[in-house]
Amino acid sequence: MTDKKRKISILGSTGSIGRQALEVIDKLRDKFEIIALAGGNNVELLKQQAEKYKPKYVCSNTYHPELVSVVSGIKVLYGSDGLEEICSNKENDVILVAVSGKVGLKPTLTAIENGIDIALANKETLVMAGDIVMQKAKNAGVNIIPVDSEHCAIHQCIKDISQVEKLIITASGGPFLHKTVDDMKNATVEQALDHPRWNMGKKITIDSATLMNKGLEVIEAHHLFGMDYDDIEVVVHPQSIVHSAIEYKDGSVIAQLGLPSMHIPIQYAITYPERFEGIKSKSFSFADVARLDFEKPDLEKFPTVKLAYEAGRQGGSATVCMNAANEEAVFAFLRGEIKLFKIYETTAKIFEQHRVVKTPSIDEIFEIDNEVRIKTREFLRIK
Repeated sequence: MTDKKRKISILGSTGSIGRQALEVIDKLRDKFEIIALAGGNNVELLKQQAEKYKPKYVCSNTYHPELVSVVSGIKVLYGSDGLEEICSNKENDVILVAVSGKVGLKPTLTAIENGIDIALANKETLVMAGDIVMQKAKNAGVNIIPVDSEHCAIHQCIKDISQVEKLIITASGGPFLHKTVDDMKNATVEQALDHPRWNMGKKITIDSATLMNKGLEVIEAHHLFGMDYDDIEVVVHPQSIVHSAIEYKDGSVIAQLGLPSMHIPIQYAITYPERFEGIKSKSFSFADVARLDFEKPDLEKFPTVKLAYEAGRQGGSATVCMNAANEEAVFAFLRGEIKLFKIYETTAKIFEQHRVVKTPSIDEIFEIDNEVRIKTREFLRIK
């Protein structure tokens, strides 16, 4: 990064990742100019962010007249069209895609088409359309820098992917690591949301409780780094100090370590390829950490991991189906309509019935996603 400010837009500025990204930028105000902020339904927070950072554009999910009156001089946008306009603005050097769900896919593709680098914190973009997204990015010469701590760790460790034998993705194990299957079956929403290491949004926290989050990360890693699924290993590491590792063909293992903090991978992604002193909770001390534990995931207790590998290996629309069914089941659990284990059972049943389309187009991906969601909701009502 030169002395010239890097121009950035943040999609999902009112969410967990977006808020932490702004905290990172607060420490590096001389390095960044914010072009646009896009938030969800938290209009009050979006107004506060607009007043503080004074971007050129602000975008909310739907029309809010109070947003227009407060942020005079800022162009107010709405919905998917607003996200598309932001991502078409070639003034951007980088766009942080931190919206949740499938809404992140089209803006990411638009940014790629306009030659804008992506700091990616949206899992669905690669889980749903990884083949298409990565090929378009390669053709356009666009960098996709992962924000997830695991993929960010791998990105930092790799010098030459052709020399890498295996990717090792770590998992904290979530709130039920040392609980029984019966404990999980009877878990409340509050217990499932009580993650021991990370403070995240509700959907991703439930995915962490079932370990589906790790399965989705395996699929992401396959696309980001072009590694075969047989060469991607998941290992449970409760301390969340080793964020992930790679094994080279000569047997050397390189890992990225640090205290659990999303500020670090966010800053890495939006400042890449440079590094600066930004937010540091404190200097890392091996002596203070003292102990690092590792174990294989219990696939009887966390069968979602195995399901994700199967979907990834089938490819095409298989991952679209699994992702959509899981998300609908998670929402049902959060509403108190089903038990925790029913998330996996529902996802597996819908996945089993799915006829895979090998090379779906973007339009077909959205059609399949919608069909699977309808089918999943119907399945849950019947059950």
